[in-house]
Amino acid sequence: MEEKILVVDDEKSIADGIAYAFKREGYIVEKAYNGEEALYKIQTFNPHILIIDVMMPKMSGFEVCRKLDNRQNLGIVMLTAKSDIIDKVLGLELGADDYITKPFDIREILARVKSLIRRLNKHSNQSEEADIQIKELKVMIKQRKVIIKGEEIELTPKEYDLLVLLLAHLDRVYTRDELLDLIWGMDYIGGTRTVDIHIQRLRKKLGKTYDNIIQTVYRVGYKAVGEIYED
Repeated sequence: MEEKILVVDDEKSIADGIAYAFKREGYIVEKAYNGEEALYKIQTFNPHILIIDVMMPKMSGFEVCRKLDNRQNLGIVMLTAKSDIIDKVLGLELGADDYITKPFDIREILARVKSLIRRLNKHSNQSEEADIQIKELKVMIKQRKVIIKGEEIELTPKEYDLLVLLLAHLDRVYTRDELLDLIWGMDYIGGTRTVDIHIQRLRKKLGKTYDNIIQTVYRVGYKAVGEIYED
């Protein structure tokens, strides 16, 4: 087992306990005790999974997530003592894949992280698929890159996965619930609003020429089309 996990919590006993449990399962584990240290270790340790507490001194878990727009295929599980749905929605909209409220059973974290790793591995298997190209928009599957007119655009893992799913099945209409299940792979407590937000951000990054490649299907969901309409 070569998956690397970074555990971040300002309560040393919690971080140490989670790290110990994953080491016993055979994972490679590092720890950090604040957000600044977490950012440094994300760069140096290059983890597959980040388990991070929300409320920490110096820099919160939310702030750490905001600084990770350029991460590649990093799974994020957020921990918090708060149970407010607004906090859960915010964390997931910032790119978290799952959300666990304290106090928790260590077996729950183990199960959720293992499930997340399986989902990430499933997405990485897309590397065997062919690249996707529509005019000057090219998705390089093996490199997980999106190029428009020769320039790479920076997408979060969720934005990239959404784009690939839609472009790989042109004209296929996906409901918001289907997209949640296929991309997030879990029961999303905040509802389908996160899909709309990610689509909006994705369209903005695609730019004026290609933003209409993803179309809204009224009261249903979204689809991608193989034609673009330039002014």
